[in-house]
Amino acid sequence: MDARQTLIDELRTHALVIGEVTLSSGRTAQYYVDAKRATLRQPAFGALGELVAGFAREVGATAVGGLTMGADPVACAALAAGFDGKAFFVRKETKQHGLQRRVEGPLLDDADRCLVVEDVVTTGGSTIQAIEALQADGRTIVGVVSVLDRLAGGAEAIQEAAGAGVPYRPLTTIDDVHPDRPDRG
Repeated sequence: MDARQTLIDELRTHALVIGEVTLSSGRTAQYYVDAKRATLRQPAFGALGELVAGFAREVGATAVGGLTMGADPVACAALAAGFDGKAFFVRKETKQHGLQRRVEGPLLDDADRCLVVEDVVTTGGSTIQAIEALQADGRTIVGVVSVLDRLAGGAEAIQEAAGAGVPYRPLTTIDDVHPDRPDRG
C-alpha cells in the first residue's frame, strides 16, 4: 500500500468522528476529523512524513512548519522521514517572556524557503495565521500542505494569502476519508 492510501486508511479508522461538532471556524458539522488521533500513531506518522518530505523536496523547502498544534506532528513527521532541513512552530501570539519569539525552533534566515503545514483545513484560518506571521518576519513561502482539506473554501483563502505561484497541496480530502458524508455536494 502506498503512503497516501495508508494515510487515508488511518484517518478513516482513527480520526473520523461522526456526530455534531463545532469547528474552530465556529461552524457546526455532522462529522469531525481529529487528525492527531491518526498522525500520532506510527503507520500514519510514517506515511505523513514520507509525503510531506517528498513535497518539501519538490518545492525546494529548507524549513517546514506552521501554527502550533496543527502543524507540530506534520513538521516532525517530515524530519523523521529524512527531510534535511529545519522544523519550526508559529505561536498564535508572540511570547511575552524569554526571547519573545513568535516563530519557535531553529532560527530561520533570509535564505530559508518555508513550507507551511497544517493538519486539517476548513476555512484556512490557522494556516493563514502562520503564513501572515512568516510574511511579517520576511520569510519566503514556497508551498503549503495540509493533511486533510474539508473542501469548505480553505484552499482558495490559503492560495490568496500565500500568493500566486505558491502551490497548496492537500494530501487527502474529506472525499477520500468520508465519501458518504451527508453534506457531500
